[in-house]
Amino acid sequence: MKNELQIEKTFDLNIEKILENWEVCHAIREIIANALDEQSLTGTADICIKKINGQWHIIDYGRGLSYKHLTQNENDEKLQNDKLIGKFGFGLKDALATLYRNNVRVEISSKYGYITLTKAAKVGFDDIITLQAKIDAPKNNNMVGTDFCLTDCMDEDMEKAKSMFLIFSGAHVLEKTEYGDILEKQGDTADIYINGIKVATEDNFLFSYNITSLNKKIKKALNRERSNVGRVAYTDRIKDIVKSCESEKVMKLLIKDFYSLAYGKTHDELGWQDTQMFVAERVSHYNDNVTFVTARDMEYNPDIIDEMKMSGKNPVYIPGNIAVKMNEINDSDNSFRHFVTVEEFRKEEQERFNPVVIGDEALTEPEKAVYRNIDKILALIGGRPKAVKNIHVADKLYSVENGYETLGLWQPEKGEILIKRNQLVSVECFAGTLLHECAHAVSNESDVSRGFELKLTHFLGKLANKLIMGN
Repeated sequence: MKNELQIEKTFDLNIEKILENWEVCHAIREIIANALDEQSLTGTADICIKKINGQWHIIDYGRGLSYKHLTQNENDEKLQNDKLIGKFGFGLKDALATLYRNNVRVEISSKYGYITLTKAAKVGFDDIITLQAKIDAPKNNNMVGTDFCLTDCMDEDMEKAKSMFLIFSGAHVLEKTEYGDILEKQGDTADIYINGIKVATEDNFLFSYNITSLNKKIKKALNRERSNVGRVAYTDRIKDIVKSCESEKVMKLLIKDFYSLAYGKTHDELGWQDTQMFVAERVSHYNDNVTFVTARDMEYNPDIIDEMKMSGKNPVYIPGNIAVKMNEINDSDNSFRHFVTVEEFRKEEQERFNPVVIGDEALTEPEKAVYRNIDKILALIGGRPKAVKNIHVADKLYSVENGYETLGLWQPEKGEILIKRNQLVSVECFAGTLLHECAHAVSNESDVSRGFELKLTHFLGKLANKLIMGN
């Protein structure tokens, strides 16, 4: 069959706006992107990029490029497929214009023709010179695919172009999700890819990412140049990817980063509350003994943190806003406690608090003998503190005691001191526990606090004065 291109033809590429900021590597990027898209659309063999006799070739094995493709402004086939790299039919024309401007000769070969670039007068306007495609008959009517041949293309420009693609990066995929892939970061900088083409870099990300499911923000941000895509465009998708991960390796790295939250040393993924809460839930899932405490808890509730540790818990320090969110989640679902914060730990302590108060008649004679020293003991500190209304003996204080024993308890809301019965074994034990709880009553401070220690020191001074000076 006679080929329709037996004579040379030219037509105007109609490039009205030249992308001045594009370099040769950006133009090559577009050609590679088109080749990869054709491979994806046709399911053909992998594209080939090689240098032959000083010329670079970018070859795909798809349907073959026709001069008609150079007349398109937008490619519906690509616009309707979110998995492709290219979206704009005019990307190829931009690439050709950039290469021509930088003196890189382009030859495009397929079974449909042999295309080169030239400048000629615009039809009907002899004084306007435009970039035009020169169409010749194909060199091989049976050729499969398309071959872009670049002459005077520097090797470093080709390498720069290839570095913009995930397929040539050598990056290791840690996990695939429905929204995209989590990639092992190479070096200090993380790369952000969209369908395999690099659109941004991040200085403080834990991972690199390849986004494969595009939302409206990303589609809107993919401008004609496909460069300088801002973080605001892809943040939501990165969150989706992180929150979808399940692999042990990824979770271990995220959890390790989470543990550094309170010290301000985390990567940016753990700076978003969505991902913070996701990882915190995973921390709780993997370790039942983890509790979450804040700097404020450390200052105002050191006794609670001490109780946590004595109960075998492992406190993890977190920012205050995260603790607030955790408590909100706990309160919204009473059927399941997601996070053990200081507030939640208190609730658990209150629930397992089950004192059994016993009267004098239930005590043995030796116990009664010890108990009858109560006024003498209180006299050592100047008498019963005003805040203390009642002092009772309890058979037990907590239903479960995790590795340590609660010997006494000051209940300020009742003005009541509870002493565990086993403290009546001797005056020494009883007096020590009683005076300890009186120090709480007078100082109105919790254990492991400065105020409590000062009051306890004051009591010790009084006691020593009584013993030494007799007054």
